[in-house]
Amino acid sequence: MAEILQAHKAELYGMIHFKRMLRIFSIGLIPLLVGNFSFSQNSIQTAIDAFSSNAYFSNASISFMAMDCSTGQIIASKNPSLALSPASTTKLFATATAFQLLGKNYAPQTRIYLDGALSKDGVLNGNLWIRGGGDVALGSRYYNGEGREDEFMEKWVDTLVKLGIKKINGAIVADGSEFGYEGAPDGWNWGDMGNYYGAGASGLPIYDNMLRYHFQVGAKSGTKTTFLGTSPSIEGLKYANYIQTGGSGDNAYIYGAPYSMDRFGTGTLGAGLGKFTVKGSLPDSELSFSQEFTRVLKSKGIEVKETALAARNLNLSSATTRYATMKLFFTYKGKTLGSIAWWTNMKSVNLFAEEVLCWIGYGTSGNGSIDNSIARMMSYWSGKINTIGLYITDGSGLSRSNAISASHFCEMLKYMTTAKEFDAFYGTLPVAGVSGTLSSVCKNQPGEGKIHAKSGTMKRIKAYSGYAETKSGKRICFSLIINNFNCSSEYTVEQMEKVFNTMVLSE
Repeated sequence: MAEILQAHKAELYGMIHFKRMLRIFSIGLIPLLVGNFSFSQNSIQTAIDAFSSNAYFSNASISFMAMDCSTGQIIASKNPSLALSPASTTKLFATATAFQLLGKNYAPQTRIYLDGALSKDGVLNGNLWIRGGGDVALGSRYYNGEGREDEFMEKWVDTLVKLGIKKINGAIVADGSEFGYEGAPDGWNWGDMGNYYGAGASGLPIYDNMLRYHFQVGAKSGTKTTFLGTSPSIEGLKYANYIQTGGSGDNAYIYGAPYSMDRFGTGTLGAGLGKFTVKGSLPDSELSFSQEFTRVLKSKGIEVKETALAARNLNLSSATTRYATMKLFFTYKGKTLGSIAWWTNMKSVNLFAEEVLCWIGYGTSGNGSIDNSIARMMSYWSGKINTIGLYITDGSGLSRSNAISASHFCEMLKYMTTAKEFDAFYGTLPVAGVSGTLSSVCKNQPGEGKIHAKSGTMKRIKAYSGYAETKSGKRICFSLIINNFNCSSEYTVEQMEKVFNTMVLSE
């Protein structure tokens, strides 16, 4: 009996001890549960949870984060560390890095050198060299109206004449070698490189590195279009035309690799378009630059004896060595980083983004190659943000080898809010319902005028990264990336707008 009573006492003591421990555990757990409940049920978290549960996104990959810029507190998230293809939002990294390393007033310089003696009667007995610094505004449609693309070269010729040159007993040599000859970044698709939006960066860009193909389109579907030529004219270009009349509008594509003079066109142009122009990329902008400048010189009455040359085709010593023996004749200063970055982010100009990326390498080390520029960009952010899982292979986001998470974007965007060039960077971002690529996003909705962000769009990819100004006066940095959705891009944006509006309306 004593043993039974002892067992009951032990059991009773154990129950009392268990209840006491349960009460202590519960008291400690309540704040934790309340905190988690508060986080998971705030309006932004609810909005992103609803977005993620959409049936059209059941097979999609989603990465989202919203962060308080002042405190660094994560307000809401969904797979924040999942690195995805972010399309054109990649431009934010290129422009932010360039602003920090080079400053908004950085401007590339193009230099003209004389490699030979200039006689008293104005004859240059040797070559005239154009040393590129990556001035992407030269002949650009973003800075020159229709028909005014050659004005910068005409001004150069006028300068040469004033300085005494009347004849060149040599050639024009275009030299963009300090930016390398990689042609296109890693991960660019074959279907992109021949088209205008797939034009790669170079040390001597011209006309937005764009080649215009002119066609006569038939009046009836099923007939072949007639190829009329290109502008500028490319010596040695071999173009095969497979573009048919049919469908509606412009559904034609140009194919061709960098530096290759073989090009072909496929697809359709709508019946009845008449004379129509399809935009492609220049095969070799360095060579085209030399040819175009030679043409303008001759049109202004300056004789050029030899055929235009490109440095890529020459066996050259290092730039430091070869220019040491030449005479610097004059220097042309290009548009500033602040101006180029505005077009880059506001209108999502791929070529400008690639050129800005290369400026990072060139401006900091004299080597503007893609690989060196990316290495310097990654080195800058290492230690400032968590770069684990961050893979960037180009400046524009056209590469599908890019892998960036919402967390990467938010950490970078938060860092920029206290950086020296934040105002310049912030001023390049499109505003929802107001400007740039966000002009139709959140139009007549709470997010209008309150979302400052970069958009990204590719096949089955939609992304936005930037800042939201809330009604309570907070600034939130955010990133929302979705890959492989099973619906239209328009519908996807409509669902994203719900998240954006919720951020703006949050406390």
